[in-house]
Amino acid sequence: MPRTHVPVLAGELIEALDPRPGQIAIDCTLGAGGHAHLVADRIGPTGTLIAIDRDPLAEESFARLSADVACTTRFVRADFAHGLRTLVEEGVRADMVYMDLGMSSMQVDTRERGFSYAYDAPLDMRMDPEQTLSARELVNTWEQRRLARVLRQYGEERYADRIAAEIVRRRAGAELTTTFELVDAITAAIPAPARFGGGHPAKRTFQAIRIAVNEELGQLDEALPLAWEALRTGGRLAAISFHSLEDRRVKRFLADRARGCICPPDLPVCACGRTPEAEPVFRRSVVPTPGEVAANPRSKSARLRASRKLAEER
Repeated sequence: MPRTHVPVLAGELIEALDPRPGQIAIDCTLGAGGHAHLVADRIGPTGTLIAIDRDPLAEESFARLSADVACTTRFVRADFAHGLRTLVEEGVRADMVYMDLGMSSMQVDTRERGFSYAYDAPLDMRMDPEQTLSARELVNTWEQRRLARVLRQYGEERYADRIAAEIVRRRAGAELTTTFELVDAITAAIPAPARFGGGHPAKRTFQAIRIAVNEELGQLDEALPLAWEALRTGGRLAAISFHSLEDRRVKRFLADRARGCICPPDLPVCACGRTPEAEPVFRRSVVPTPGEVAANPRSKSARLRASRKLAEER
């Protein structure tokens, strides 16, 4: 990754985190290291940056980052839930924790990983190439009802049943092994008038399969409480999401920690004793400017949410 690379919502993330010299930062999804570079520059020689990622390509990014920045650096090769748990068990308390969710540009642009419907490649989609389940295994072995459920839940695909049926029909003749074979099955299953609205017809199915293969939503549900625990009082948690399934989870998690008294309004005094643990950094989610979207179309669906920790957990 060129040192001049600017990641999605870069300025907005720095505003949300407000990194300062000597602070400790945890980057939960290092990827190509774009956000990490910006944070490392601001925490300076007395700061510490801990990077987490399960992708071996990210370890190469970290090596370049570590050689390029002045702060102390550490890499944890793990998915972000397990990585955060390791840090919490070690007693690490950070000033900021941030997540850039979903797949990275580094993964999309590595064609042989099979994340994209835009070019022909082996069906894979594993963020960690050492894990067992791949897109090829999912597509060719999961029964039709389970496939359809994945497409509905993780891709919000209205033609999930038809697509699952077409996949099962085709694999009965020969295993689907490439991204274009899967794209052909999806396109054939979707009614012609629906193929030309709302982007590429395979977009939702590829998203759903990728999420299922990598257990992304389960990882996020597990990681958010751990990220909050890893923050010291006054620290900040920020997450950039790229689809509604991620964003809803982040929104609910942060809103729950910003909620105070939950007693019935007719009680004369508070009986629950609940006080807010967090305050939002922004009043609402932050989205890319039209200029950023024009320069980087991949940023179009991004949403940033962030909160500051006011107190330890109840």
